[in-house]
Amino acid sequence: MTTMSAERTALRSPSTVAGARQAARAFLEALGQPAIGREQADTVVLVVSELALRHGGGAYTLRLAVRPGTIEVAVEDPSPRMPRMRAPDLVDGTGGFGWHMVNDLALATVVTPGPGGGKTVRALLSR
Repeated sequence: MTTMSAERTALRSPSTVAGARQAARAFLEALGQPAIGREQADTVVLVVSELALRHGGGAYTLRLAVRPGTIEVAVEDPSPRMPRMRAPDLVDGTGGFGWHMVNDLALATVVTPGPGGGKTVRALLSR
């Protein structure tokens, strides 16, 4: 199978996460059938949602690529804050679940600092 990829850039706004989910679904639908199962597609959209939601600093770039057996979700942003594991907050609702979830769903995650102080977070998911 040849590598397919798509790229989308969005500004942070109330619809940013929804736009990222929509871009991910459109990318997956463009692959045709039976390129990816429904459960795997939902996992990709969930990871895209979490990474788009948690990345700050203004604008971010979402990149999706499919390769034999895997789909890569990459989110690049200008924020120097690295993702970190923290204890989930079951009382005040301040989060702490997302990075755990992304790491549990992914075959691998990689955070690469960018040359200008930002970073790229990649999650490799099975197809």
